[in-house]
Amino acid sequence: AREKYAEQALKISQKREKAAAKLAKAVQTELPDLKLDKARFSIDVTRDENPSLWTQYGFDRVQFLVSTNTGTPPGPLHKVASGGELSRFMLALKVILAETSSIQTLIFDEVDSGIGGATADAVGERLARLAANYQVLVVTHSPQVAARGQHHWHVAKTEQKGTVVTRITPLTQLKEREEEIARMLSGATVTKEARAAAAKLLERNDAAA
Repeated sequence: AREKYAEQALKISQKREKAAAKLAKAVQTELPDLKLDKARFSIDVTRDENPSLWTQYGFDRVQFLVSTNTGTPPGPLHKVASGGELSRFMLALKVILAETSSIQTLIFDEVDSGIGGATADAVGERLARLAANYQVLVVTHSPQVAARGQHHWHVAKTEQKGTVVTRITPLTQLKEREEEIARMLSGATVTKEARAAAAKLLERNDAAA
């Protein structure tokens, strides 16, 4: 039985190695657009020699490896990447995997965590391009990302009689969208400068769409 298992596991392992190389190459092509020009992504597939660790999935141990700076050796993704880098690596992976899936709706919950400025804008631009072929739902606190959306909802939680209530309000008017993005830019007190910046973001992104 062990010989039959090893025979089948080897076939799976060989296919997995080919798939890993293909996936790593595809993810690598996504990284420059996400402001990870110097990063390198690879997938390590190692065959486990200890039969007690073999599973129904085979005898491989698969690990995503990254190097985020030139000259540094690759290490495990979850240990090497910062919060902002991890978000972008996950976005790149999800974009590639979506191309081979029948799923038509993608949900990103704070994929822009830990980033801002030009990097957040790059993530927003990639999400907008992804939306050309899929329904994309994004939960975000980034004004650069939010401004890329074609439709907006404001989500708020309040406590009523000891129960947390979530309210979702559609922002259907341009002024509503501007006000919310301005609030994301300036905080509790919305300034006229923030409103002007929000209007500019929406104007630019509506023109690009």
